Amino acid sequence: MKICAVISEYNPFHNGHAYQLARIKELSGCDRILCIMSGNFTQRGDIAVFDKYTRARHAVMGGADAVIELPVPFAVSPAELFAKGAVHILSSIPAVKVLAFGCENGTADPFLTAAKASLREDREFKAALKEAMKDGTSYVRAHTEVLFRLNKEVDRSLFTSPNNILGVEYCRAILTQKADMVPLPIVRVGGGDKDTDILKNYSSATALRGILGESTLRARRALKRNMPAFVCADAENFRPIPYETAVMCALISAKREELALAPDCSEGLENCLLSMVRSNPVYGTLLDKVVSKRYTRARIKRILLQNFLGIGLRDVRGYIDAPLYCRTLAVKSGDKELLKTLAEGRFPLIVRKSDFPLLKKEALACFTADMHANALYSTLSGRPLGDYETLFIE
Repeated sequence: MKICAVISEYNPFHNGHAYQLARIKELSGCDRILCIMSGNFTQRGDIAVFDKYTRARHAVMGGADAVIELPVPFAVSPAELFAKGAVHILSSIPAVKVLAFGCENGTADPFLTAAKASLREDREFKAALKEAMKDGTSYVRAHTEVLFRLNKEVDRSLFTSPNNILGVEYCRAILTQKADMVPLPIVRVGGGDKDTDILKNYSSATALRGILGESTLRARRALKRNMPAFVCADAENFRPIPYETAVMCALISAKREELALAPDCSEGLENCLLSMVRSNPVYGTLLDKVVSKRYTRARIKRILLQNFLGIGLRDVRGYIDAPLYCRTLAVKSGDKELLKTLAEGRFPLIVRKSDFPLLKKEALACFTADMHANALYSTLSGRPLGDYETLFIE
């Protein structure tokens, strides 16, 4: 069996995702599509609009053959660790030979060229990077500019959108981990990642999140045009989860030395956040005060989320080099062959609660973080959410 993997969030699953899965079936030459998906919290530093089981069910109904969970320490980390964690788990499954991802433009070669160039950081590169950051420019922006300056062959357009940037990170992870898989970029259709406009058929997840829960006829019609019927059915019952207040309470309660351990926290940001939170106790207001040219909104949101979940950088880096697990959320009903193939991987396959004893050391610690995040989500949503059994979707 040959598997094509997709690293995803599906927050929420929409027509563009269904299009991507259909294109993967056409182009990958693979027998199955395996999604590795963030759980109840996302890489943008937000709580997911639907729980992980609901989104996994949507993915299988929308064209995937199975969905496994991206452990929460990776799911809420910056792009590099997000990509490394996903590739680490996928590369443990010998049958995974292709990694597909959405992008704005480009074929595999430009992504690999950019990835290879970004991995070559000699003395000249490091000196130029240090100089570029003197005016307050963020590490990511300075790194990108120095990369362009010293590597003329790199396509600049691959660093202008979140999807292209993640694509480069996926290729970096494949190269550094020597993973036996090839990248398959799939050009996106419709709205861009940050596009808030509602389009006819292919609006972005950002735009759709903006109208979820609205009771107007316009909003309901827009959702029906942009999402499969099975997603719209769940959207009828959508209720926003009071996440921001909980995150702010966690920040006020945080110890300085513990906040400093968050994967995105550096350069004394813990001091800035703790000094400002008492006079700016509203989530949005605090973000407006802290966000700057150097510290992006997404980064600050991730720090607040990482603190809320108790995620530390040292742990995340340790998990990347450790034997972990392959935790199924949803599988197409009756596909015993796929389950058997997943079980042939280097990491234990966790399908039900009775498989928990297979987890040891770092794998057990990482899974405990998943269960903790799951319990917090259940408390915030007011809905009991099991964290044991895999969904089998007809």
